[in-house]
Amino acid sequence: MVVATGTAGAAETAGTVVAADYFESYSVVGLLAVIGVLFVAVAFGAGRLLRPVVPTPEKLMTYECGVDPVGEGWAHTQVRYYVYAFLYVIFAVDSIFLFPWATVFAAPGYGAATLVEMFIFLGFLAVGLLYAYKKGVLTWT
Repeated sequence: MVVATGTAGAAETAGTVVAADYFESYSVVGLLAVIGVLFVAVAFGAGRLLRPVVPTPEKLMTYECGVDPVGEGWAHTQVRYYVYAFLYVIFAVDSIFLFPWATVFAAPGYGAATLVEMFIFLGFLAVGLLYAYKKGVLTWT
């Protein structure tokens, strides 16, 4: 039996304790993830076992917004709507970053650096908006 003495043994023991605490916190997260997956699996399994299965022609028919389907199942969609949605997402993300920026900007000692970082971020967004404008994406036809 070897007994560790001195600072090396104490550091090794402290390192083992820190590693144990580190992995213990991850084990809690892992346990919660397993419980969540089991909860969803049990709910889906119970739904499958308890639901009535009575297929009828009405139930097997394609359903869309309460209107009986008429015509082909293929419809053309204008791509410009996706572009507008994408531009909206870009500026929604911009607004999400503005609120924490305003909080940090108000803190003492962060004013100038935070202001420069925010203008760089807004510059990237402005370049993206300018690119969309030059490509004619923002013109409504």
